[in-house]
Parts: sequence; structure tokens; C-alpha cells
Amino acid sequence: MMKKITPSLLPLGLLLALAGTAQAAEYNQVLSKDSKITFNYQQMGVGMEGVFNRFNGQLRFDPAAPEQAQATLEVDLNSVDVDNDEANSELASKTWFNTKAFPVAKFASTSVKPLADGQYEVKGQLSIKGQSHEVLVPARFTEQGDQGIFEGKLTIQRGAFSIGEGAWKAFDIVANDVVVNFRLTATSK
Repeated sequence: MMKKITPSLLPLGLLLALAGTAQAAEYNQVLSKDSKITFNYQQMGVGMEGVFNRFNGQLRFDPAAPEQAQATLEVDLNSVDVDNDEANSELASKTWFNTKAFPVAKFASTSVKPLADGQYEVKGQLSIKGQSHEVLVPARFTEQGDQGIFEGKLTIQRGAFSIGEGAWKAFDIVANDVVVNFRLTATSK
């Protein structure tokens, strides 16, 4: 019987530094308890999903000056949950995330480009399992009361980060593309 393996990626990257409207407040605190990072992928042609339960971020975002935004997001890879304890343990193994050596995935923004209607392109470095790659993350920013909401998704290739080694390096059972979805809530201190 084949063991079910579920790779997740967080690109996390995710992306904090986004956004904008014309309010003068600077958003500088990510509220992890009000935020969520999930991922979707295909395993044997079937759509699967998971979540990262622990992450934290540092943010500096002024909607009036989005080009000056900075963001860092760190995801605890041991917090991955694909709704299967055996698969969660396997994901921590050396073959997948190797959390003993690489417990955290990190996204650090390098630039933010405002587009239109609260849309942004956030460029940054995504590091997972000792591999770092530049990513471009499309994101949307909206204000809800005294909070700023950053939402978006990013497709990453697990192979680029050596997630799924050995027999799992091929993409015939677990697809290469992983879609990371994020909804990050921030506030000003």
C-alpha cells in the first residue's frame, strides 16, 4: 500500500508588504491569530489542501507610501497540518521539509509595486529548506476599521526547493505546483 504524502509550501512568502489606500496609518504588526496561510496541491490527480498553524511576521507598510514597505514572514514548518497525523510527520522528514535542519520557511520583501485598486506586486526572497529564490507575489490590500488585510496567492514549484526528494522527486504522484494562499491581518501599534 502506498503511503499518502502531502507536500506543502508556504511560500509564504506570502507577502506582507503590500498595499495601499490613502490612510495615514502605518501598519506594523501582523496579527497571527487573525491571519491564515493555506496551500493546495494535486496528489494522484486529486486536489489536496493543508494549513500552516504557526507563523509570525514583521511589517512596515504605509498605504500613502507603499514603495517603502518592508515585510518579513517566518513560517514554522513543524506546524503543517494536512489533516493526517502520519502525513504531517512524513512532511517533517528529511525527504520533505527536513524540519530538524530547516525548521522555518522565510519570505523577505525587497520591493513593492503598486498597481491599481489596492493591488500590488511584492517582490522578495523565499527561502525553504536551504534554497532561496526570488518570487513575485500578487496581493490585494483593504482596510477594515483599524486593520489592514493583505490577501493573495502564489504558485511555487516544490522541486525548486528540494521538497520531495528521492522517490518523491518526480511529479507523477505529487504535482510540482503548490498554490499558497494567504490572508494576513495587520494593525498599527
